[in-house]
Amino acid sequence: MSESQYSAAANPSHPIPDATYTEKPTYLDAHGVDTGKPPAPSGGISRWLWIILAILAILLAAAIVSGILSRRHDETKLETVTKEGSVPTVSVMHPISSRLAPEISLPGSAQAYVDTPIYARTNGYLKSWHYDIGAHVRKGQLLAVIETPELDQQLQVAEAQLKSAQANLDLANITSTRYQGLLKTNSVSKQETDQAMSDAAAKQAAVEAAMAGVRRLEQLQSFEKIYAPFDGVITARNTDVGQLITGGIDTGNAARELFHLAEIHTIRVFVPVPQAYAAAVKDGGAATLTLDEYPGRTFVGRIARNSSAIDPSSRTLNVEVDVDNPKAELLPGAYVTVHFKVADHGEVLTIPSNTLIFRSQGLQVAVVRDGKVALTPIKVSRDAGAFVEISAGITASDLIVLDPSDSIASGQQVTTRERKVELPTQKAAK
Repeated sequence: MSESQYSAAANPSHPIPDATYTEKPTYLDAHGVDTGKPPAPSGGISRWLWIILAILAILLAAAIVSGILSRRHDETKLETVTKEGSVPTVSVMHPISSRLAPEISLPGSAQAYVDTPIYARTNGYLKSWHYDIGAHVRKGQLLAVIETPELDQQLQVAEAQLKSAQANLDLANITSTRYQGLLKTNSVSKQETDQAMSDAAAKQAAVEAAMAGVRRLEQLQSFEKIYAPFDGVITARNTDVGQLITGGIDTGNAARELFHLAEIHTIRVFVPVPQAYAAAVKDGGAATLTLDEYPGRTFVGRIARNSSAIDPSSRTLNVEVDVDNPKAELLPGAYVTVHFKVADHGEVLTIPSNTLIFRSQGLQVAVVRDGKVALTPIKVSRDAGAFVEISAGITASDLIVLDPSDSIASGQQVTTRERKVELPTQKAAK
């Protein structure tokens, strides 16, 4: 073997060339030992790792910053919405400079001219009734009949006692007459004659007492029949055949109303007139009535009387208006609107009644100035129902709150939404 061949065999890293032999690469470590694996690139893995970590850190920081900014934005938006929600929005209007009709409209209550409950005067059982609710009756017509068996027996006893007392009186009179004749012949003493005469007088008194008892029971018996005390209409019937009737003669028993009779040919309407208009309502003056069930119609009445005193609780004058009701169109208990003529106050500021605030400080309205509420006292010169005339307290440029809440207070911040309000006369003109 030659020297070159020998060195090739001794050193595998320099194999002997051969056409069929493929040289295997060697991977030496720092000590010259073949590891069989390619060495890792020096510094390449650490550089890319740092790049990836840096990118992840940037993304994480961006996410954190984005979350913080989004949360702050939401908090700011919530605070803004909360502040906006805490400021209520109110509807406002400017007072209307106008002239209302020279009248006031007030609510009234219609009542029958005569309204009477009908009770029984005697005890018994209802035998029959002849008229029901809605029936028109004339004075003296028979309404019902009551059976009174106990009363009938008491009357028979009283009549028998009267007959007995009458017989005793007759005997006493005969005896008294006889003794007076015998006294003339001195056949009896004066004492015996006086006793006979006194006995006759006592028997006379007993007869009169028995007669009074009979008359009382006869009077009670006459109450078995119940008659209408006046012309009217039956508005209630609270009894029926066979029912036990308790009259008003026993203090221990409560009497029961049998019928209710109302005279409605004339209707009384009672109206509470505010103190401010008490002087304008005079007895004998005219008044007109309107009802919802008769649209477009008016009923003319006359101011009959008033209470001549102001009610301290409501500060109103109770006024009675009488209205003829020949066709029975007005019913007792109905709600009516009464219109009284008053003096014309000329051109004044007018606001709707739903702007008024009634509190212990007096009548007020809520005025909005510079976005804040100011509760302002006012003076009403005339009340026309849905609208009132104001004589002092506000100006035509003020913004008045419509339908103020019960909790509204001075200094409260509000946002406004103006609404146009028209008077009835303005609507009619259109």
